[in-house]
Amino acid sequence: MEKQLIKKKQKKAKEPKIKPSIKMGIMAVILISIFCVALTPVTLQNDTYYTIKIGEHIVNNGIDMKDTFSWHENLPYTYPHWLYDLITYLIYNVFGMTGIYITTCILSVILGLSVYKVNTKLCKNQIFSFVLTIGVMYLIRGYIAARAQLVTFILFVWTIYFIEKFLETKKKRYVVGLIIIPMLIANLHAAVFPFYFVLYLPYIAEYLIAIISECIIYKKAKTKMLELRIKILSRKQENSEKVEKLKEKQKTLLEKIDKVKVKRTKDLQNPYKIRLVKKTAAKWLILIFIVCIFTGLLTPIGDTPYTYLLKTMEGNTTQNINEHLPMTLADETEMICVIIIFLAIMIFTKVKIRLCDLFMLGGLCYLMLATRRQVTMFVLLCSPILNRMLVELSKIYTKDTMEQALKELTKVFGIIVITLAMIGFSYYMAKYKFDDKYIDETSYPVKACDYIIENIDLGKARFYNEYNYGSYMLFRGIPVFIDSRADLYAPEFNGKKEDIFMDFINTSNIGTFYEETFEKYKITHVITYKNSKMNMIITETKDPKYKELYSDNHFVVYERLQDVES
Repeated sequence: MEKQLIKKKQKKAKEPKIKPSIKMGIMAVILISIFCVALTPVTLQNDTYYTIKIGEHIVNNGIDMKDTFSWHENLPYTYPHWLYDLITYLIYNVFGMTGIYITTCILSVILGLSVYKVNTKLCKNQIFSFVLTIGVMYLIRGYIAARAQLVTFILFVWTIYFIEKFLETKKKRYVVGLIIIPMLIANLHAAVFPFYFVLYLPYIAEYLIAIISECIIYKKAKTKMLELRIKILSRKQENSEKVEKLKEKQKTLLEKIDKVKVKRTKDLQNPYKIRLVKKTAAKWLILIFIVCIFTGLLTPIGDTPYTYLLKTMEGNTTQNINEHLPMTLADETEMICVIIIFLAIMIFTKVKIRLCDLFMLGGLCYLMLATRRQVTMFVLLCSPILNRMLVELSKIYTKDTMEQALKELTKVFGIIVITLAMIGFSYYMAKYKFDDKYIDETSYPVKACDYIIENIDLGKARFYNEYNYGSYMLFRGIPVFIDSRADLYAPEFNGKKEDIFMDFINTSNIGTFYEETFEKYKITHVITYKNSKMNMIITETKDPKYKELYSDNHFVVYERLQDVES
């Protein structure tokens, strides 16, 4: 048996390895960086506005666990990404909106290069790593924004690398990385703190299954029973014949077990589709997992890293926010193609997949289908799995073709062709953003806010506004009814009887007549989209209770008169 293992190791040692090309590495870094900048949007997203304002509040007042930006009284706030908010404000305070845009570009580039570096290190193939990185960044382009999630994307990619390398080498430096990352996540984006531990589960599950499979195959329960019977009968001299028969039976059983063990070892070395490998370092990974659980305490926001996700799942916010809704595959042609590629390789080729990779792939696919925002995790974290499968596929069907392809691509002609193709693709992705501004006045009430600040007493006003631009209003210093901090307005977080978030949802959908909501919250002013259902009703009915104060092409501001009956 040992000779067979030695021969197999010698064969692996003799397999030619593709040497990494410096030219390919430099070209990949430059082109990935250009492409990532091209994908980065100029226009800021609504969460960025409250991020800046909260960062300013932390600088001036510290983390007081209270909300000061809505006019609702005594709302507690959990500051789930306080450190990111603080850093964003500091950048904005020095460099303005341009600083935030440049920072987002830098983070986008770091993410792209991280995907490339991790894929290259784990799979040892620069060509596949480059192509997959471009594909990954293209697929998650809609999630590249000045939000805390962009930082956690980077941290999760490196988590996979540290886990893989620790299991391979058992080196302590990877353990340090695995402990630092959850500390950063707990302070940068506490909402995804539990997800960090999900990444451990496929590796731990594979290890436990390997142990169980060994116990089932090599278990010597019958031999133990025979040993016990032999001991009992040995005490009685008249049972010597029975003892000899039992010993023969025991010997035969042990021989059968040895044969099963040999067969099992061969099957594990050359499985049909799924590789099951017992990695001894996985037991230490379980210990690291347990230690990292306590890193969520190293934050000034209390138990938020442990409770935030649970409270969010208990409430109604995830059922009414687009990115939290289940994915409809019929609307996701790109993801259908990705899933088909995985299935085609696994079903129609001789490529084998590791059990931990299968668990990771299946688990992230389920999460993606359950919540469409998890498409980012599926694409980012499954890219090394696809890369690994493609590398094995190339070894089975092409032999030395990949090494030859790398040589051709790093020649002058190959470099020119790839560079021109990527610059052209990057230009195509960026050309629609050339005229974009940091603030989209069709989405955010810039001029309406100018009017409000100049003409309305904000100390007495109670504005009803809509979810998508509430963050911009509080950024301008206008107290709001609601903004995109959905958790703040849910009873699971604020402990109040009123469900402000659902009151907004029902009012905006006209499920509840707006006057009922306005009376409940003593609304004095209303700002709404020109094409909103509520504004169309007010306009069509010429409701005398609403006095139009301001109007432009996209927004309208009303004063709600208290002494007029509708």
